[in-house]
Amino acid sequence: MTSPLEQKKIRIAGPSVVTANRTWDGVVIYRSPQHGWSVELSDAAIVRTSDEARALLAESAADDVGAIGAYIAPVEISDTGKIKPGNLRERIRSKGITIDLPVPA
Repeated sequence: MTSPLEQKKIRIAGPSVVTANRTWDGVVIYRSPQHGWSVELSDAAIVRTSDEARALLAESAADDVGAIGAYIAPVEISDTGKIKPGNLRERIRSKGITIDLPVPA
């Protein structure tokens, strides 16, 4: 796992996805294979190599309109193909909004 500031250190220990938060409502989003964003982890593009991860992260940063803080996160894929967050931090994030939004005046 890595942040955009640490792109030189990308190491993939298993299946991973690119995730971020949406700027207008703080919702957790995932990069899809169709070059867009989805709120469903099941729609996320899965990467398995550092080269794939770098490419997807670079694509995400290039179109960062509406998403902030894109980074690579681990996932677990069950024998039935169900995708789950791969660590505690991502399990917490998957439950909902994780950034404070400005309060309207």
